[in-house]
Amino acid sequence: METLLDFINCNLLKTFPKFCVYLAICVGTIVHILLHKDDVKSSIIWISPILVSFILAPPSVCIGAIIYKVLGIDRVKTKSTRLRKKSGVHKKCFPETTKSIFKKNLPSNYRRLINFGYNIYPQNFAYGNSIVPLQNGVEAYPEMIKTIQNAKREVLILSYIFDYDTETNKFLEALKKAIKNGASVKILVDGLGTLRFLRHSIKKKLSQIKSLEYGVFLSPYIPLMTTSFLNLRNHRKIMIIDGETAFLGGVNLSKENVLIDDLKNGVLDITFEIKGPVINQISEVFEDDWEFATGKKFQSISKFKNFHNTEGGTIPARVIPDGPDTKNNIIELITHEAINAAVRKILIVTPYFLPEDNILTALEMAALKGVDVEIVIPDKTDHVLISWATKPNLPRLIENGVKIYRTPPPFDHSKIFLVDNEWIFIGSANWDVRSFRLNFESNMEIFSRSLAKELTAIIKSKKKKAKLTTIQECINISLLKRLRNRACRLLTSYA
Repeated sequence: METLLDFINCNLLKTFPKFCVYLAICVGTIVHILLHKDDVKSSIIWISPILVSFILAPPSVCIGAIIYKVLGIDRVKTKSTRLRKKSGVHKKCFPETTKSIFKKNLPSNYRRLINFGYNIYPQNFAYGNSIVPLQNGVEAYPEMIKTIQNAKREVLILSYIFDYDTETNKFLEALKKAIKNGASVKILVDGLGTLRFLRHSIKKKLSQIKSLEYGVFLSPYIPLMTTSFLNLRNHRKIMIIDGETAFLGGVNLSKENVLIDDLKNGVLDITFEIKGPVINQISEVFEDDWEFATGKKFQSISKFKNFHNTEGGTIPARVIPDGPDTKNNIIELITHEAINAAVRKILIVTPYFLPEDNILTALEMAALKGVDVEIVIPDKTDHVLISWATKPNLPRLIENGVKIYRTPPPFDHSKIFLVDNEWIFIGSANWDVRSFRLNFESNMEIFSRSLAKELTAIIKSKKKKAKLTTIQECINISLLKRLRNRACRLLTSYA
């Protein structure tokens, strides 16, 4: 193929119009990269081949521009923002009338963390909540089902996965009972998470329940080649009953969550039963998602509850919803700052540990400062590629003092983040790029020494069954496995 000089010298008059077209494509692509790529390394990676292809063979710049258009443009954030605007959903603030958390005698590092978090997402802490951890479906499902059965006014359920099986059939019977009691029932599921290809769907069963309203967050039946839709997943797990009791965490609705002794098919997890005024904030997340998925507005009855006259707790908490339609990566930024704020202890439990370099570096720096950093992850996840991709990140952490525990089967899907035995971050988000930047997630920020003590005990029991990872295990693997693991890691981020 002709170089740029040959192309011009060949016949200037004949080639000049084509040259202008190729030059415009080259310049236009580079301008788009410069304007829309915040990461310097990513910009260089895309600009370099575009320039080289134009200089060595001008026509080939078209191929480079097409590749960039298909793979290089972040359509997820653009698509999600446009879709959210289409349905009229916007982020809201929730002003509270309770006393400010700053009136507590908090250390300066916590004050800075709270101030940072509020500037990132201006939602106040709600006071007077009780938050109870429930482990696995064995503990969580009976409480959920009992509360649904006793519902008199409203049941709201949002779940990434809602399977149809012998265990979830108990939820269907409870929903029928709630409707008979006079409760309004709304169920929202993620299109890809629940309505998976060739998998028995809950949709038909829900549609057969009279008076039940049902919505799908982005149906999976839109063209599968549209990768931005595949990435726009609602990963939240929320349940609100009569505006008085809520469940929030990582537990999906599937019989896998009660098979805690089944090493192959079982899933361990944790969710939280919540009472108190923070339910208003959880309800607002459901309301926005319901409006987006169905186009219908409604207001949860939690808005009309007088939580001051009910038996609650003493825990301050606030909800942090996040997704690709937000300006900042809110959950990732708060996670990063919480690591920086740690003085004594960091405890992390996550099913998938694939954060980008900024989080890894923050954890290393915390350990180097003398903070005791412990991470609990499954030895094997439910996706073998993720298990392989996790391994290359471990040696650098271990070398800098981070302790990494790997739990045996069954797969542990729990998500807990504790700092200094008081600050707590729980919810649906994993420690990976998908949760931090692609999925719609919902976490809760909490200050509670008593709850932190409970969660520390739960983590301690997980560590007893786990194996502490050594640096020798990380480096004493074959060249082919190292190449495999590093190749898989490339798939965890995007340019």
